[in-house]
Amino acid sequence: MVWITPEAPTALDLAQCVGCGLCLAVCPTYRLTADETASPRGRLAAMVAAADGIVAIDGTFDDVIGFCLQCRACQVVCPALVPFGKMIEGVRAEINVQQPSLARQVRNRVLGRWVAKPGLVRLGIGAAALVRRAGLSRWMPKLLAGLRPSARIELRGREFAAIGPERGTAALLLGCVMESGFPQIHVATIETLQRAGYRVVTSPNQTCCGALAAHEGAALEARRLARRNVAAFSGADVVIADAAGCSSHLKEYGHWAGEDGADLASRARDVTEVVAEAIEAGWLPTSNVDRGPVAVQDPCHLRHAQRIVDQPRIILQAAGYRIVEIDQEGLCCGAAGAWGLLHPEASEALADRKVSQVHQAGSTIVASANVGCEMQLRSHLEGWYRVVHPVELYWEAVVDDAVGTVG
Repeated sequence: MVWITPEAPTALDLAQCVGCGLCLAVCPTYRLTADETASPRGRLAAMVAAADGIVAIDGTFDDVIGFCLQCRACQVVCPALVPFGKMIEGVRAEINVQQPSLARQVRNRVLGRWVAKPGLVRLGIGAAALVRRAGLSRWMPKLLAGLRPSARIELRGREFAAIGPERGTAALLLGCVMESGFPQIHVATIETLQRAGYRVVTSPNQTCCGALAAHEGAALEARRLARRNVAAFSGADVVIADAAGCSSHLKEYGHWAGEDGADLASRARDVTEVVAEAIEAGWLPTSNVDRGPVAVQDPCHLRHAQRIVDQPRIILQAAGYRIVEIDQEGLCCGAAGAWGLLHPEASEALADRKVSQVHQAGSTIVASANVGCEMQLRSHLEGWYRVVHPVELYWEAVVDDAVGTVG
């Protein structure tokens, strides 16, 4: 083999694919292009050819691998259980080492270090807002139009007491974009968890989960961020993220931070899991008010990577909403972390499909449990549409007036 990094796919991984093609029907980029090289099967064939030295790890190979959104839809239908997400990340790490272009080095620096600094993220969000207000939105990626400056809420390094019988300590991952751009989701999460009986802590030493770095193959940065979070969240009974991409990555920390990472991964949960469990256990109340329909958009890293489907719907129904399913749900919205910024035309095409499905659903409220999806949908849905996290909708309906401890 010509791989030179420990992240690269193993021979066993590469041999698992049986070439059945079930993955083609669920792959967003194949559905968009009808090109075999834009499918999981085609990308895996390229990996095998590179490992055997038949094709070079060059710009063309990078384009084939880089066009994958890493939505993990293929893993759900794969009868051979090919670990495709892990393999794509590994090959991207290999490309970073074998083809260390300046653009890739800058991208890795941004995704591995700059996004881990809340001040720089706030500065970026403010700059995007200035561009939008100046009428220059056409000069920036449309995905960034989904960012909205929010009132700053200092949540880092605080503790929030449980309300009622204490069921344990929950450490909340604040994340990178979430902490600076979507703090209201954290407020909803904290106060809902308090009401469910959790003492919530927000470690001052935590950082970005590292998902963006890992997805782009910045393995060293991803490991550094994971190790920092492992130290920050030691001692918590459960580690909670309220963005699906983050919770999914926390559950893979065994790969990124060894035994200590595996311990954290065993305690990691998406907030929708915890809140839905609390509702079903009777720890959280439900609403009898009919609040109308809500369209549910399932983030890929919730539905595919974590196989979490029912929980957001349980939460929304408990808040008094009637669930409206989106046609062809499970197909990526086209945000996909940094992918939407690197492939704007394809991202736009996927977003247009998703927006058309939302329009057909007939609800002006869309619930999505991932910040990237929320940004993508916000930037494409005009007029009266509102895109909100399911827990935020539950908090508004049931918890807000009863708690109000975060400020």
